[in-house]
Formats: sequence, structure tokens, C-alpha cells
Amino acid sequence: MSGTNDRAVAVARGWIGTPYRHQAAVQGAGTDCLGLLRGVWRAVYGTEPEAVPPYTEDWSEPGGEERLWAAALRHLAPVAPGAALAPGQVLLFRMRDGAVAKHLGLVGRAGSAPTFIHAYSGHSVVESPLSAPWLRRVVARFDFP
Repeated sequence: MSGTNDRAVAVARGWIGTPYRHQAAVQGAGTDCLGLLRGVWRAVYGTEPEAVPPYTEDWSEPGGEERLWAAALRHLAPVAPGAALAPGQVLLFRMRDGAVAKHLGLVGRAGSAPTFIHAYSGHSVVESPLSAPWLRRVVARFDFP
């Protein structure tokens, strides 16, 4: 794991318990999954890579645009399919077949009992087991640059 990935995991764990709030990105006050990634990015790099326009909870599902995926490709390094899961990798999830990818998390721990850190709607930022149902939803992985 790179130093950047180590730092990203440590920062993300500091957000655990932050309540879920759509479009927010304030540690301890509220965040959604993108806000968590924005907060981690700010802590690691000092500033966000681009301004985030307002977005709806459906993440452009009606139009089928992969806006979150496109943004990830602009700022993160894609992990090759089949490469080993590693702490600090950013995970992009498709929550339903045929829907746009609209959930993000960071691998907290790899190995035999992997975990990921994410802001979970209706809950807070948590570190969850990266179980088979979650793994099936991963459509892309990225490393921090």
C-alpha cells in the first residue's frame, strides 16, 4: 500500500460516525459517499480537484449518464481488472443491474476479511465487511494519484 493510500484509510476512519447527509462533506456534521471521498481528498491533497455541482440522489439515473464514474476517471488512477484488492483503493458500486454507478467507498482492509469505509444512506460513515453482495456491485476500482 502506498503512503497516500495509508493516509486515505486513516483519514476515512476518522470520519466514522459522521451522519449521512446528502451533498454534505463536513467531518462530524454530515456527509454522503462522495462527500467522504471529497473530505479524504482535501486531507491528503489540501484542496478538492474540482467544484462539485449540485446532484440528485438518483445520480442521473433517468438519463443513464455515468457522471460519478467519469469524475473518478478524471482524478483517480483506474486499477486493472483482476488486480489485488488493496487498502485505500476507491470502490465504485452499481447498486442495481442496469442502473448508473452511484456509490463510493474506500477499502479499509484487504485479505481474508476485507472491509470498506463508506457513508451509508440512512446511517452514517461506517466500516462494513466487503461481503459477497457488496463485491458483486463493484464496477470499478481506483487508486489515488
